[in-house]
Amino acid sequence: MIKRSLKSIVTTWFTGLLSLLPLVLTLALLAWIFSLLNRLVGPSTLIGQLSAALGQPFSSNSYLAYLLGCLVLLASLYPLGLAVQLGLRRPLSWLLDRTLRRTPLIGNFYNLADRFVGLLDKSKNPDITTMAPVWCFFGGDGAAVLALRPSSETVELEGRAYCAILIPTAPIPVGGGLLYVPETWIRPADMGVDQLTSIYVSMGLTPPGKRNVEQLPPVVIKP
Repeated sequence: MIKRSLKSIVTTWFTGLLSLLPLVLTLALLAWIFSLLNRLVGPSTLIGQLSAALGQPFSSNSYLAYLLGCLVLLASLYPLGLAVQLGLRRPLSWLLDRTLRRTPLIGNFYNLADRFVGLLDKSKNPDITTMAPVWCFFGGDGAAVLALRPSSETVELEGRAYCAILIPTAPIPVGGGLLYVPETWIRPADMGVDQLTSIYVSMGLTPPGKRNVEQLPPVVIKP
């Protein structure tokens, strides 16, 4: 009896912990991001001192001058973005290619950062939500892989119609491989991009719905 009561108390306590844990982890992540930003662009850093210098004419208080300087820097991003939209992107890219990209070691870091930022730039990358989730059956009836079909267009290779598919990686679906497979291997998946992403993020713990498999049209293999 006592053992059962103790188990019930522990179970209830553990349930309360699990209900509160997402909030605690979120606050811890925000605190870590704030601490990281403070070390990178805080008042004691070089960027922070530059911000304080920009805000110094408006306030003698160092912290208020820092905040005002940050607002000035943030406001300056708008005319820069406007200039890039009006045609500065190409000469700016040419200048960076001639300088940073060709600098040993620094060029490698810049290329990595540029690729990461490029994932957020919709002008460089098509919106992933416009892609169609599909099943790809290798060989026509072999291993099934969930993939994204970026376009309905096909290319002809050796007399057969091939289509491009993107196979994401788990648990980070922003990466993956681009394959050209016969169009007859492809069947539409009865799901959205959000569900496909959740399957890869969960590393298969979130399985596809039952109807996603049963309602697929049959594969027609062309001679």
